[in-house]
Amino acid sequence: MPSARKPEPPARQRPLEIAVSPAVDAGDRERLLHGTHHDPHSVLGAHQVPGGVAFRAFRPYAQAVTVVSGDLRADLHDDGDGFFSGLLPLTDVPAHRLLVTYDGTVHETEDAYRFLPTLGELDLHLIGEGRHEQLWQVLGAHVITHQGLTGTRFTVWAPNARGVRVAGSFCFWDPTGYPMRSLGSSGVWELFVPGIGEGELYKFEITRPDGSRTLRADPLARRTEVPPATSSIVHASHHEWGDAEWMAHRADTPVHEAPVSVYEVHLASWRPGLTYRRLAEQLPAYVTEMGFTHVELMPVAEHPFGGSWGYQVTGFYAPTARLGTPDDFKYLVDRLHQAGVGVLMDWVPAHFPRDEWALAEFDGRPLYEHHDPLRAAHPDWGTLEFDFGRREVRNFLVANAVYWCEEFHIDGLRVDAVASMLYLDYSREPGQWAPNEFGGRENLDAVAFLQEMNATVYRRCPGVVTIAEESTAWDGVTRPTHHKGPSGFGGLGFGLKWNMGWMHDSLQYMGHDTVHRRYHHHEMTFSMVYAYSENYVLPISHDEVVHGKRSLVSKMPGDWWQQRADHRAYLGFMWAHPGKQLLFMGQEFAQGAEWSEAHGPDWWLLDPSYGAEADHRGVRDLVRDLNGLYRATPALWQRDTDPAGFQWITGDAADDNVFAFLRLDADGNPLLAVSHLSPAVRHDYRIGVPEDVPAWLEVLNTDAARYGGGDVIHPDVVKPEAHPRHGRPASIRLTLPPLATVWLRPAW
Repeated sequence: MPSARKPEPPARQRPLEIAVSPAVDAGDRERLLHGTHHDPHSVLGAHQVPGGVAFRAFRPYAQAVTVVSGDLRADLHDDGDGFFSGLLPLTDVPAHRLLVTYDGTVHETEDAYRFLPTLGELDLHLIGEGRHEQLWQVLGAHVITHQGLTGTRFTVWAPNARGVRVAGSFCFWDPTGYPMRSLGSSGVWELFVPGIGEGELYKFEITRPDGSRTLRADPLARRTEVPPATSSIVHASHHEWGDAEWMAHRADTPVHEAPVSVYEVHLASWRPGLTYRRLAEQLPAYVTEMGFTHVELMPVAEHPFGGSWGYQVTGFYAPTARLGTPDDFKYLVDRLHQAGVGVLMDWVPAHFPRDEWALAEFDGRPLYEHHDPLRAAHPDWGTLEFDFGRREVRNFLVANAVYWCEEFHIDGLRVDAVASMLYLDYSREPGQWAPNEFGGRENLDAVAFLQEMNATVYRRCPGVVTIAEESTAWDGVTRPTHHKGPSGFGGLGFGLKWNMGWMHDSLQYMGHDTVHRRYHHHEMTFSMVYAYSENYVLPISHDEVVHGKRSLVSKMPGDWWQQRADHRAYLGFMWAHPGKQLLFMGQEFAQGAEWSEAHGPDWWLLDPSYGAEADHRGVRDLVRDLNGLYRATPALWQRDTDPAGFQWITGDAADDNVFAFLRLDADGNPLLAVSHLSPAVRHDYRIGVPEDVPAWLEVLNTDAARYGGGDVIHPDVVKPEAHPRHGRPASIRLTLPPLATVWLRPAW
């Protein structure tokens, strides 16, 4: 006779054991209430304990909490202060939801504390090593699907915090019920909140080491509120790129061998009131019409004070919300690329402002800034310098450079204030700085950071260029990082460097009254002494047309006619000089007033109803023609970094105020540029030329009537004569117009 079988226990139930109280113990309760718990997931949620499964919920202001799992419904006990608990005789921890009652209204929600961590060991390892090149994909706020549910993962690096909680619009800005867990020694805190999606506002509430609390914007927020509001916004991109052809070919030609003519723009004031999408309708068309190859955008990253023009950044991963969403900014970049225009962007890794809701002493101690107050305080701008020696901070910045290039298809980063990063004694008096370990003034940490940033960007982002705004004679700014120079340092690895010396010297020369220029001739020629020491950009930037420096045309001496003539002649000289060109908005049509971020360029000067409109339109037409000829003439850009691409005809004609030189392309085809910066007309002026060119044709004359000049031009072909001049066996005779630059090419 078969033996009788024991009856099976009811489903989901377990044999009786000595039960424990499911309530949160006093220590955990205290830490959760005060925001100092490192591992709330070990306490809250559902956990196997002797006697079954303990359910614990922390829902401040709730009247009741009920656990729901399949057919199971169980009311939890109200333990006070927002804590609810219950012990159910289950054998396994079930998937469950919570019914939370507030003021008689029942909300069904997922339990955020039933989920495993969303970051893996590899991500945490890379963060700890300072080598996570796509840091923005793991830190910040991300809408993801985790364990079958959609929600937002919040992660933040705050290694000194005693606790971190999330506050936001989804919890009426009360972070009490949303404590995050610490992911070990990484310093990263994490919380996945199911049901939270795009558009939610949030910040992190951080409990400092001293027990005080601070509410902080997310350092890796990809979207922010419109300033002066400071909250971060949960963001997910939906932009579909249409610039595949541009991206596929932008690396075809090295940038130093390609035409680069840059129009510098402050987006918020170029046409005030335009959003990113409205700018996308107008800016590509204007830049294309003017013939520029690239735009350079003054800083786009979020900043609290518009008067800083974006150079004091608080949201390094978020395009400013003043003009639209991140996808709106992507749309602008996309449209520029589709129009054949490259996009450069000012990037500011040197410093950040002290706003108490941003990066300064982020988790209660110096974190992003240097721990030494003398090293941290930027002496010029009242800001804080990054601690380039801390690997996580370096990672934050290197990944940020990659982020803009990969996520927004940016073609180049112009790195601001490089000199202030390179020197420990920058703007500091004796006693305010300490030498490096070798007794020098170089900031070795900053050098290593810049080398790492450049190497990483060039490895990951083919066709992207990095450009240094570096105002000293630092050796090897554009030398490869593996190539050591006389100073013993490897190169910094930039692609291009702003030629601040050329800018300063040439503007100083142009500012002299014409009768005195003969005594300052060297100010226009000295740049060729070092022209090939780096790969240069010739910048007439926003910095030169603000704060009492006057606009470009207003820097010129004399009356209005002379100022415009000098302006045109200078641009002709600049476009012919070795190096890439950069011109700030408004200078292309000889705006007389300084730039103001409040109202932008004086577009009304181009209104046909304005009496002097022709004067300004003429200069704009010249810039358009300069760009067109420049792009069509490889001699002007193909050998910018090769001394064999330049030959002086005469660099010492000081008494005549004349500068003449040849530019040569890779096949030796020449362009002859002659600048005459005296107000007199010089007839039959002999210029030495190569004997193998049978005739020359004038292709540009800044004195042409259509540009507003006196029309002293050379409409006919000019043939050389066997008359030696300037050390050459042949010469041509030209009538040099007053205050003008003339370009000639072989007439074949």
